[in-house]
Amino acid sequence: QVQLVESGGGLVQVGGSLRLSCAASGRIFSINDMGWYRQAPGKQREMVAVITSGGSTNYLDSVKGRFTVSRDNAKNTVYLQMNSLKPEDTAVYYCNANIIGVAALPGWYWGQGTQVTVSS
Repeated sequence: QVQLVESGGGLVQVGGSLRLSCAASGRIFSINDMGWYRQAPGKQREMVAVITSGGSTNYLDSVKGRFTVSRDNAKNTVYLQMNSLKPEDTAVYYCNANIIGVAALPGWYWGQGTQVTVSS
Protein backbone atom coordinates (compact mmCIF):
# COMPACT_ATOMS: atom_id res chain seq x y z
CA GLN A 1 0.00 0.00 0.00
CA VAL A 2 1.44 3.33 -1.07
CA GLN A 3 0.94 6.33 1.17
CA LEU A 4 2.07 9.93 1.48
CA VAL A 5 2.81 11.40 4.89
CA GLU A 6 3.18 15.14 5.33
CA SER A 7 4.81 17.18 8.05
CA GLY A 8 5.88 20.73 8.76
CA GLY A 9 2.69 22.76 8.93
CA GLY A 10 1.87 25.15 11.72
CA LEU A 11 1.21 28.71 12.79
CA VAL A 12 3.53 31.48 11.59
CA GLN A 13 3.43 35.26 11.50
CA VAL A 14 3.23 37.31 8.33
CA GLY A 15 6.59 37.35 6.61
CA GLY A 16 7.70 34.14 8.26
CA SER A 17 8.77 30.84 6.74
CA LEU A 18 7.75 27.20 6.90
CA ARG A 19 9.03 24.07 5.24
CA LEU A 20 6.66 21.26 4.38
CA SER A 21 7.82 17.72 3.75
CA CYS A 22 6.02 14.77 2.22
CA ALA A 23 7.44 11.26 2.17
CA ALA A 24 6.07 8.47 0.02
CA SER A 25 6.29 4.94 1.37
CA GLY A 26 5.20 1.46 0.39
CA ARG A 27 5.92 -0.78 -2.58
CA ILE A 28 7.11 1.93 -4.94
CA PHE A 29 8.74 1.33 -8.29
CA SER A 30 9.08 4.96 -9.33
CA ILE A 31 7.52 8.38 -8.86
CA ASN A 32 6.63 10.80 -11.64
CA ASP A 33 5.29 14.26 -10.77
CA MET A 34 5.15 15.33 -7.12
CA GLY A 35 3.61 18.49 -5.83
CA TRP A 36 1.59 20.53 -3.42
CA TYR A 37 -1.99 21.72 -3.49
CA ARG A 38 -3.90 23.81 -0.99
CA GLN A 39 -7.48 24.43 0.00
CA ALA A 40 -8.68 27.40 2.00
CA PRO A 41 -12.09 27.42 3.71
CA GLY A 42 -14.86 27.95 1.18
CA LYS A 43 -12.50 27.73 -1.78
CA GLN A 44 -11.57 25.07 -4.29
CA ARG A 45 -8.34 23.14 -4.03
CA GLU A 46 -5.61 24.74 -6.15
CA MET A 47 -2.21 23.70 -7.39
CA VAL A 48 0.61 25.46 -5.56
CA ALA A 49 3.74 23.86 -6.99
CA VAL A 50 4.64 20.78 -9.00
CA ILE A 51 8.00 19.19 -9.75
CA THR A 52 8.63 16.49 -12.34
CA SER A 53 10.96 13.55 -11.90
CA GLY A 54 13.47 15.48 -13.99
CA GLY A 55 13.29 18.55 -11.78
CA SER A 56 11.13 20.87 -13.89
CA THR A 57 8.85 23.02 -11.78
CA ASN A 58 5.60 24.91 -12.12
CA TYR A 59 4.11 27.36 -9.62
CA LEU A 60 0.88 29.15 -8.85
CA ASP A 61 1.43 32.76 -9.91
CA SER A 62 0.78 34.16 -6.44
CA VAL A 63 3.59 32.11 -4.86
CA LYS A 64 6.27 32.60 -7.50
CA GLY A 65 9.41 34.02 -5.95
CA ARG A 66 8.29 33.09 -2.43
CA PHE A 67 7.83 29.30 -2.53
CA THR A 68 10.29 26.69 -3.74
CA VAL A 69 9.44 23.06 -4.45
CA SER A 70 12.19 20.43 -4.43
CA ARG A 71 12.49 16.68 -4.16
CA ASP A 72 14.90 14.02 -2.98
CA ASN A 73 14.36 11.04 -5.25
CA ALA A 74 16.48 8.76 -3.07
CA LYS A 75 14.13 9.44 -0.16
CA ASN A 76 10.90 9.59 -2.22
CA THR A 77 10.29 12.96 -0.58
CA VAL A 78 9.05 16.30 -1.84
CA TYR A 79 9.51 19.59 -0.02
CA LEU A 80 7.89 23.00 -0.13
CA GLN A 81 9.90 25.89 1.26
CA MET A 82 7.55 28.78 1.92
CA ASN A 83 9.01 32.23 2.57
CA SER A 84 7.47 35.68 2.99
CA LEU A 85 4.20 34.09 4.01
CA LYS A 86 0.98 36.09 3.71
CA PRO A 87 -2.41 35.65 5.39
CA GLU A 88 -3.84 34.52 2.04
CA ASP A 89 -1.48 31.54 2.15
CA THR A 90 -3.51 30.14 5.05
CA ALA A 91 -4.94 26.79 3.97
CA VAL A 92 -4.67 23.06 4.33
CA TYR A 93 -1.76 21.94 2.18
CA TYR A 94 -1.91 18.55 0.49
CA CYS A 95 0.91 16.56 -1.01
CA ASN A 96 0.18 14.86 -4.34
CA ALA A 97 2.20 12.38 -6.35
CA ASN A 98 1.92 10.15 -9.38
CA ILE A 99 3.39 6.85 -8.25
CA ILE A 100 4.07 3.60 -10.04
CA GLY A 101 3.83 0.85 -7.50
CA VAL A 102 5.60 -2.48 -7.78
CA ALA A 103 3.51 -4.64 -10.11
CA ALA A 104 0.92 -1.88 -10.36
CA LEU A 105 -0.26 0.79 -12.77
CA PRO A 106 0.52 4.46 -12.12
CA GLY A 107 -1.86 6.17 -9.76
CA TRP A 108 -2.36 9.56 -8.12
CA TYR A 109 -2.02 9.66 -4.37
CA TRP A 110 -2.82 12.33 -1.79
CA GLY A 111 -1.45 13.04 1.65
CA GLN A 112 -3.69 13.64 4.63
CA GLY A 113 -3.15 17.40 4.60
CA THR A 114 -1.33 19.75 6.94
CA GLN A 115 -2.64 23.07 8.21
CA VAL A 116 -0.70 26.24 7.51
CA THR A 117 -1.95 29.35 9.28
CA VAL A 118 -0.40 32.78 8.72
CA SER A 119 -1.36 35.35 11.34
CA SER A 120 -1.24 39.09 10.79
